[in-house]
Amino acid sequence: MNRPRPMAIELPTGTDPQSIRRRIETMEHLLERSFRIPGINYPVGLDSIVGLVPVVGDVIAAAMGAYIVWEARNLGLPKWKLWRMAGNIAFDTAIGAIPLAGDAFDLVFRSNTRNLKIVRKHLDKHHPATRVVEG
Repeated sequence: MNRPRPMAIELPTGTDPQSIRRRIETMEHLLERSFRIPGINYPVGLDSIVGLVPVVGDVIAAAMGAYIVWEARNLGLPKWKLWRMAGNIAFDTAIGAIPLAGDAFDLVFRSNTRNLKIVRKHLDKHHPATRVVEG
């Protein structure tokens, strides 16, 4: 009898750039594009959904986004890039805390996607072996 296998995401636990890249990409996907709004097929993630809860939701979303910055620090990104990434999260959190308008803003301003772009650019330059050909 074939039992359905539980859906599980296997994340590498290593400290090498390839493992860190996969963890960051997975977190960004979870926070920004893990669900689709039915009818309009627009991707949203936990950042937007958790952000609907006043104050606490925005703090939780910021903490999850800070994980990406922490992993970037482990990669050795320069401090100015880390500050820029932190600024993206702070801006997203500050505007996201505004009732209603902030929730709409969360759907458009994707701080974690911006931070992933910063990390990818760094990795492509300093660790080209981690590049993934997206098809």
